[in-house]
Amino acid sequence: MYRLNDLNNNPLPSLITESTTKSEWQQKKQKIKASWLSYLGKISYPPAKIEWTTIKETEKENYIEKLISYQSADGDYVPALLLIPRNLNESRPGIIALHPTDEKGKTDIATEYGRENRLYALELVNRGFTVLAPDAITAGERVKKGESSFHTKAFYEKHPDQTAVGKMLTDHMYGVSLLQQLPEVNSKNIGTIGHSLGGYNAYFLAGLDERIKCVICSCGFSTFKGDPEKHRWGKREWFSHIPKLSEDINQGQVPFEFHEIASLVAPIPFFNWMSFNDHIFPHYEPAIESMKLIDDLYHWLDEKGKFIQLCGNNGHDFPEFIRKMAYELLEVHLNANN
Repeated sequence: MYRLNDLNNNPLPSLITESTTKSEWQQKKQKIKASWLSYLGKISYPPAKIEWTTIKETEKENYIEKLISYQSADGDYVPALLLIPRNLNESRPGIIALHPTDEKGKTDIATEYGRENRLYALELVNRGFTVLAPDAITAGERVKKGESSFHTKAFYEKHPDQTAVGKMLTDHMYGVSLLQQLPEVNSKNIGTIGHSLGGYNAYFLAGLDERIKCVICSCGFSTFKGDPEKHRWGKREWFSHIPKLSEDINQGQVPFEFHEIASLVAPIPFFNWMSFNDHIFPHYEPAIESMKLIDDLYHWLDEKGKFIQLCGNNGHDFPEFIRKMAYELLEVHLNANN
């Protein structure tokens, strides 16, 4: 446990030191992962093959859009858009694209009805990737009748042994299994991308699922240190990520810091974008401090070219010039041009 006062008034704890051995790092990584999992509640890992159904198929100029429903744990099914490039003559990399906090869910990133600077699923299929864009719980088609989007009260009443984060990760891992079984996808070359809610879901997923080979996080990294929203990651009136955390926070402590959770991504390619003037995550100083520690880790692991941290003044946004850089990273590391 860390005391919040200690985190707020001191440098963040380092991930490694000059004397750390590779074996010691692996042990530390497993301890971080175990602590993380102990707070995520029930997580279900998918079988190699899952069931899915096409509900509607639409021919687009450069790709085929399929509205689908795919199997998840406990009899649940996830509505998603599956975008497949036309005229493929070989399997290509697959992407699981995770949407931000928008009530439209998958539609915001995978259709022409999405917002400006959010159409990364649509842009990636036009670059030749097969893209799966699922609805997160409480968004898109998963908003229950009579309920508001991004309100998790009903979810916790039905699933007291789960957390919203754990459930989203379960659904995403089942989505990775779906991508792997598609003939259009090279099962060894799968990446993930997201903005805001989708951004932290992307790096959370990459930290737990070794099938992910590259991760893009836009405006999704946040620390406990310096956070003006005390219970951002705990229990709230609307979207409660990990309610158990609030018990610790009320005692002035937290079990981990988020640079440790991000370290689980290493050593795969990791692109992180943030802004100084992000109104959602305004505490950029500890975020930058965290990214320096992640960079130190990648250097120590001799993976110097695989971590990219960029910071600008574009607010809580995913601007075009940053997206293009992210897409090029996916193309390089997922062998999209081979």
